[in-house]
Amino acid sequence: MVAGKTVNAELIKYAANALLALKIGFINDIANLCEAVGGDVTAVADGIGRDRRIGPAFLAAGPGFGGSCFPKDTRALASIGRSHGAPQPLVEALIDGNDRRKAELAQRIIAAAPSNGRVAILGTSFKANTDDVREAASLVIIPLLQQAGLDVHAHDPQPEAGKRQLAGVTWHDDLLAACRDADVTVILTEWDEYRALNLKQLAETMHGLHLFDFRNVLSGEQAARAGLHYHAIGRPDVLPKAKARGQGTVTSLAVAASPA
Repeated sequence: MVAGKTVNAELIKYAANALLALKIGFINDIANLCEAVGGDVTAVADGIGRDRRIGPAFLAAGPGFGGSCFPKDTRALASIGRSHGAPQPLVEALIDGNDRRKAELAQRIIAAAPSNGRVAILGTSFKANTDDVREAASLVIIPLLQQAGLDVHAHDPQPEAGKRQLAGVTWHDDLLAACRDADVTVILTEWDEYRALNLKQLAETMHGLHLFDFRNVLSGEQAARAGLHYHAIGRPDVLPKAKARGQGTVTSLAVAASPA
């Protein structure tokens, strides 16, 4: 009887975290669909989250889940299923899709950046209000940018763990300093500092115009009014509304969303 209770307790933990992670994976797949058909994933997530059977938690589209619990527990559940002849195909697909998503987002950045260009990464922890970079999107995206020949500069309010894990990155204490002369700026973590970005100052600080908001924390219209080409997750691109530093109005850059 004790053994049975122990098994149940273990499966409860793994299954609960897997179910929450599945919500994240699902909304990221819906975000890809929104990009393909011209929808807005924030509106879709708000709508389905109002259903009391579903709820709004864990329906924020982004660069995939990380941290110490979701990746570990989904892999554990999948492993238990395989070893006992009861495979968990939904969880197996979730794990593969979550890993693939981070690499796909890196390709969006690479497509927008010039050869040997400079990229500013805002946020390296897996979520805000922690220095934890375990399984963070930054650990996949930044090395891929570097392999593509891009010069990566970064800012995070709690950078110490990231500094230990990410080699070859130029770190800045000031977020605008990290963005200075950047061809592309990318928000990877939903820190409040980034929600409060002065977009006009950001546009004046950067060399290029591409702003990737992989946490959907900013207004695309406000970014466009500041002269930035705004790329979000599961929402339409918004082109600059004004001429920027004599470069003229920027034409649309096709950064296609790969299916998850």
